[in-house]
Amino acid sequence: MKPVCLVIGAGAGIGGNVAKRFAMAGYHAVLCRRSDAEGLERMVEEINAAGGTASGYLLNAVEDGTIEDRVATIEAEVGGIEVAVYNLGAQIGNRSLRDTSYRAFEMGWRLGNFGLFRLASAVTPYMEDRGKGTILVTSATAAVRGNAGQHSHASAMGGRRMLCQSLNAEFGPKGVHIAHFIIDGAVDAPDTLGKMLGPEKFQALRESKGMENDGLMLPQQMAETYFHVSQQHRSAWTHELDLRAFSDLAWWNH
Repeated sequence: MKPVCLVIGAGAGIGGNVAKRFAMAGYHAVLCRRSDAEGLERMVEEINAAGGTASGYLLNAVEDGTIEDRVATIEAEVGGIEVAVYNLGAQIGNRSLRDTSYRAFEMGWRLGNFGLFRLASAVTPYMEDRGKGTILVTSATAAVRGNAGQHSHASAMGGRRMLCQSLNAEFGPKGVHIAHFIIDGAVDAPDTLGKMLGPEKFQALRESKGMENDGLMLPQQMAETYFHVSQQHRSAWTHELDLRAFSDLAWWNH
């Protein structure tokens, strides 16, 4: 039975490429996303056609029990989850405090922080019993620096970062590795940045900064970093890293 890599937030950008990378290395990739069943099926078929194995499920991480039920089903029917990737964003768009409703603020928190808490609560008992496991968490610059209009997003990402540190303190000594990835720049991803900017602006940005200029982070290259971190020896674990294109200034230089 193959080890399982569970990816929650398996879109066409980071999540989907991380799933493909782990499948290439012999893991069974389980891809979960909220919507777009056709896109999900297409990614699963691509992995299987390339010689890997994968399965996909629509999953709304905001709804009660969805994450917990999926983890339990995978463990019972597919295999042990050796790597869990939490790749859900919490971006609700830039809004002034006056324009940020209680509901919108809570939605950012549920996606950005509470969802990770639920995943960790569901998967760590299995990992702890096996004495090993990895949780890889995609985060953002907002985890370390709040900006105007990001009240919900920055609060969620900051909480996510602290949750990762708390999880490491409890589960690191038990063999479970939690790594927090600060994505400190723009990612060449059509289903995130592409949707935020719209197709014309996104393509213009790709042509001016990305593509052969390497100024936008490439999801397939980021997936290599995720995989590398997951394979680290426990004597030299990475607990947090800042990931950005070579041409971008780090958040602390702004």
